Amino acid sequence: MYSVSCRRLCKTFQQGELAVHALADVDLDIDAGGFVCLFGPSGSGKTTLLNMIGGLDTPSSGEITVAGQRIDQMKRAELARLRLKHLGFVFQSYNLIPVLSARENVEFVAQMQGMGAQQRKHKALTILAEVGLQGLEDRRPAELSGGQQQRVAVARAIVSGPELVLADEPTANLDSATAEILMKLFVQLNQQHQTTFVLSTHDNLIMNYARRLIKLRDGRIVEDIDQT
Repeated sequence: MYSVSCRRLCKTFQQGELAVHALADVDLDIDAGGFVCLFGPSGSGKTTLLNMIGGLDTPSSGEITVAGQRIDQMKRAELARLRLKHLGFVFQSYNLIPVLSARENVEFVAQMQGMGAQQRKHKALTILAEVGLQGLEDRRPAELSGGQQQRVAVARAIVSGPELVLADEPTANLDSATAEILMKLFVQLNQQHQTTFVLSTHDNLIMNYARRLIKLRDGRIVEDIDQT
């Protein structure tokens, strides 16, 4: 099970001569098995914080500990192994491989992890059916709608059973019924496998499912709400 801890976390971007503080002295602890939603207006720092926790971006200062490991001190190869073996990501931009089918996209991470061909095919087909894409497994991303591509991205993120899932606006392109199915699947994974979920959203549906809400504004945590 994967816990997360951030201490005095700062991220500053330079835009010409202007310094933009995307995160400013963020302190945050997320217990292993947590189900947490980051929310707040656009530009509040939600995506930046997710990227920091996932080791996709480096802090300007501060510390990030994931499962007891200081990832801000890890080398690039160590971070890559951590992401491959233990983390699942859902990006707003999907990041699907255009020449691969939906099933092949979902299988890709499992293949990189060394899972056998038959096992990863079975798991990919099972998870695609769970997110409502049965019958569309052989379509490439360009042949799928935005919402369908989003579901492929979700299936890819969770197919190998990661200990920590980081999802940036996972319901942004989904209708309400599909979003409800997706959130119930996330809750099931969280409860049965103690998978830690950290999601960013503007969607009230996700907020209602989350056990804890973290509100950001101008790169700072301004509210921490326990919904248990």
